[in-house]
Order: sequence, then structure tokens, then C-alpha cells
Amino acid sequence: MPGEKTEKATPKRKRDERKKGNVFLSRDVVLALSLFTSFYAMKFLFPLMLSTITESMHDFFSLIPVQHQVTDGDVRIFFIKGVLVFAKTALPLLLITAAAAIFSTMLQTRMHFSAKAFSFKGERINPLSGFKKMFSIRGMVELLKSLLKIAILTYVVYTGMKEEILLFPRLSGLSFLQAMSYTGEIILGIVLKAGIIFIFLAGADYLYQWWEYEKNLRMSKQEIKDEYKQMEGDPQVKGRQRSIGQQQARRRMMQSVPGADVVIRNPTHFAVALKYDQSKNNAPIVIAKGADQLAFRIIKIAEENGVYVTEDKALARALFEAVEVDSEIPEKFFKPVAQVLAFVYTLKKKDLN
Repeated sequence: MPGEKTEKATPKRKRDERKKGNVFLSRDVVLALSLFTSFYAMKFLFPLMLSTITESMHDFFSLIPVQHQVTDGDVRIFFIKGVLVFAKTALPLLLITAAAAIFSTMLQTRMHFSAKAFSFKGERINPLSGFKKMFSIRGMVELLKSLLKIAILTYVVYTGMKEEILLFPRLSGLSFLQAMSYTGEIILGIVLKAGIIFIFLAGADYLYQWWEYEKNLRMSKQEIKDEYKQMEGDPQVKGRQRSIGQQQARRRMMQSVPGADVVIRNPTHFAVALKYDQSKNNAPIVIAKGADQLAFRIIKIAEENGVYVTEDKALARALFEAVEVDSEIPEKFFKPVAQVLAFVYTLKKKDLN
């Protein structure tokens, strides 16, 4: 079909989509990296978190026998201490997790940020659009992925806890720190198993998202042609512009013919108008040239304005082919052109006398 999107997206199409905020991104990669980072950060930060919480609880409970009433000043102090406890315990973990999520996102989007992705779109709050997304192929894939993740997580938790749950009653004989350490090892073991599986799922999702992104950016052959016209310009428009430019240049050229010193012609085909100003130029300049009808127009304007017209078939043809308008003649033409100009200047002197 003519409008079928069968062609790969062009680099320009990809750049335009990136500017709109449409970039390739696998959220499962972000989730897997954030999960691993947050739990292992918790493992390393746990001693600091536990000591901070234990110290703060000891301070608060030590106030019970001696603090008989709470003033406004005490509330402010308690609040500041609570904020400090949060900053020492939860804030580092939150920052590390956020950094992992941002890093994995920016790595996939190649450090691209577009404000257009946050702009308001009515379709986002349109219920019909929401239903279409739910029952689209993408929606079904996302649903299957979610169900698969839940099933895997349930299985991993079940197998991880099946053997350990029988040992939980023995935790009563351990100290608080020993019990917490034991529980933490169990949780980290479960997270490690789930994380490894999620990494494989993230890899599969990455490939799927890349395939879907490339598929959605595909273009029809007509779209590629239209884009090429936009980049290079419509040939018809460029042709008209070129024609207009040539007409304007020709008009300016014809306006300069009355100021020429001489017009050298080939009676049947070519005419070249020359001008020599010793104060400005090192050599005579071709100020106009033409072939056929344009040559006859140059000769006619020259004759009407008293410009001397001489016939030299070989020189006229050679100058026409070798020298562009508004350019000085090459050295090989100095001698024949000088002879023509000398003859013209002699005639002008006679006319003045």
C-alpha cells in the first residue's frame, strides 16, 4: 500500500522525535537497577541507620522520667532532632535510589531532556484514550509483564521463606541485633534471586521496547520523499527561484552595458561587453555577455548608447567561454583586448576633436 510505513526512520525524524520528548526507554531497566542499588545501599547503610535510630530512641526515652511537661520550645527541639534522624537514616537511601533511577534513565535517553514531554495533552485525561491503551497490544504486553513479575516474586519469596520460616521461633533466643542481621540476610537473599531474574526480564523488555520504538517511528516512502523535499527544497520551487535569480542577474547585467568601453561580437552567436577602469581594476572586466538572442540585445543596447561594437569571432567566443561576468580577463587575453581598447580610445579621441 502507498501509505504503509515500511521504511526505517531517517536521522531527521529521530532528531525531531527526540525534541518532542519521544525517546527510547525501558522502565524495567530503571526498576531493576534501582532495586539492586537501594537494597545493597541499605545493607551498607544499615549499621549507621540502626545506631542513629537506637541513639535517638535512647535520648527520647531517657526524657520520660524527667520531662514532666512539653513546651513550644521543646516541640521545636524534638522536631529538629527528628529531621536530623531522618536525614541520617532515610535521606541517604532515598538519594542513592533516586540517583540510580536518574542514571539509568539518562543513560538510555543519552542525557536528553525535553520540556515538551511534560506539556499538557488532553488525550492523557480522555477516558476513551485510556481504554484504548488498556486493550492495545502494548497494554496487553505490560499486563502480562506485571503478572509475570508478581508470579516470579511470589515464587521467589515462597521458596526463600519456606525453609527459613521454621527457624523463626529460634529468633526469640537471639539478641535484637542478631535477629535483625539474620532477617536482613534472608531478605537480601530473596532480593538477590529476584533481582537476577528481573535483570533478564529487563534485558528482554529493553529489546522489546527498542523494537517497538523503531516500529512506531517507521515512515512511508511518501513521508521520506516529503522530508527530502523539505530538507533539500522542492525542485519546482528551487527551479522557480533559480529562474527569478537568473532574470534579476540578467537585468542588472543589461543595465551595465551602457557603461561598457567596447562590445566584442561574433555576428551569429556571441557578444561580450568589456570595461576597463585603471584606478579600480588590474585588467578589463567582462560586465556583460550573452549568446544568441541575449547577444543581440547586448549589441542593440550598446549601439543605442553609443558604445563601440567591434567584430572578432575568435576573441568573442573565447571570452564568452573563459570569463564569467564581473570577472577580470585572464592574462592570455591582455594583448588582443588591449589592441581593441587602444583602437576604441583612438576613435573616441577623434570624435572629441
